[in-house]
Amino acid sequence: MLTELAIGTALVLATVMFHGLGLGLLSHLLNVETRKQRERHPDPLTMRGIGFTLLIVIGLFVLHGIEIWFYGIVYLALDAIPDLRTAIYFSSITYATIGYDDGAIADQWALIAAIEGINGILLLGWSTAFFITVVTRVGPGRHN
Repeated sequence: MLTELAIGTALVLATVMFHGLGLGLLSHLLNVETRKQRERHPDPLTMRGIGFTLLIVIGLFVLHGIEIWFYGIVYLALDAIPDLRTAIYFSSITYATIGYDDGAIADQWALIAAIEGINGILLLGWSTAFFITVVTRVGPGRHN
């Protein structure tokens, strides 16, 4: 159990740091775009505004995708799950707290999956808060 907790903790720390860096990069892009908007005061419902919003959404998906793959690769390295497809699928639905039959993961590593679920829901919540902030900042009439 201590090994599972240690690995789970390391995975949480790595994904939280990675997520923070990724959101920092997306935030920087947002600040650049906001400065451009102040200069021109365009409507955020233009193709540029919509494109920028979609870029942020894709950026968030990429962040979560990398974090999911990270867990999946760890499951493979631990021989906790037999193949890449199952590892990524298991990691995806665990990260999103959708749930899965525990038969996919070796019993001695199941605690890591539980930790991934908690980690995933926190990171998804963080991204949701970030996205709401983005939409609020670039929404109609918001040029601050």
